[in-house]
Amino acid sequence: MEDSFSTDQGLLETEPLQGRDEDTVASADYSSMLSEEEKEELKAELVQLEDEITTLRQVLSAKERHLVEIKQKLGMNLMNELKQNFSKSWHDMQTTTAYKKTHETLSHAGQKATAAFSNVGTAISKKFGDMRSHSIGYSIRHSISMPAMRRK
Repeated sequence: MEDSFSTDQGLLETEPLQGRDEDTVASADYSSMLSEEEKEELKAELVQLEDEITTLRQVLSAKERHLVEIKQKLGMNLMNELKQNFSKSWHDMQTTTAYKKTHETLSHAGQKATAAFSNVGTAISKKFGDMRSHSIGYSIRHSISMPAMRRK
């Protein structure tokens, strides 16, 4: 009989809270369910927690100020820290296998490209040399044959 009563009343619902249900739970006044003694204990605990949080914030603030003072004495500032972090990150990246393989591949490709450009440059130079010698020969033949043609 207890099972039929609890399921009829919806006390054992397994569905999660939805929209209006959440609002109902959030606005519920649990203080009416607490005894005066429990309320006083919770209020004391609340005050204690607030005090502890305030103390922790003060301690954290003092430690942060002390940290800044030490860094100033050591000559460390934001720019130095950024440089150190960048240098460390750059070094860490350079030591990775992926970076080493990429660097090696690009270096090899650069060497091949340099060799190819060198070969193209040599071929162009040779072609210009051939053209120049051909044009000089043509110019000499042309200058020799022109006076001969004029005499006729």
